[in-house]
Amino acid sequence: MDETEFWALVDSSREAAGGDADEQADQLVERLLQLDPETVLDFARHFECRYNRAYRWDLWGAAWVLLDGASDDAFDFFRCWLIGQGREVFEGALHDPDALAGLLGDFDEEVDGDGEELGYAADEAYEQLTGTVAPDLGIPPTASEPEGTPFDLEDESLLAERYPRLWDRFKG
Repeated sequence: MDETEFWALVDSSREAAGGDADEQADQLVERLLQLDPETVLDFARHFECRYNRAYRWDLWGAAWVLLDGASDDAFDFFRCWLIGQGREVFEGALHDPDALAGLLGDFDEEVDGDGEELGYAADEAYEQLTGTVAPDLGIPPTASEPEGTPFDLEDESLLAERYPRLWDRFKG
């Protein structure tokens, strides 16, 4: 599976789910079940690599503004959700987290921003296809600390300064 195929599966599952992350995970499992187990593992590798790339302080700050706070787990689930938004939103957010203000349509912190189930879709599909747990993907584990320079996520004036567009749209 190449990167284009990976994003096509993400996009088609999101469109079929109408933006509901849990439904998107179900749609994704259904699509992955149409593939062979090795291709499902390829999908899982693509997902995990992007999940790890998004483990950054600047993105955590953007998630904090969007979600009105983001614990470790909430940021993990946010990164899954961000991948589920597709290539343009994902890559745009990595390039400039504040750009999420323009990349996202409607956003409800109560239902959006949590894609936990998306993170399990490939594992679930693999298990249904093979009857066994997915093997280790051979990808280095997530770093112990996010990439970049740490900063105080609870400092609202700092967040407003670092993420002016997000702050204006979601806090202003």
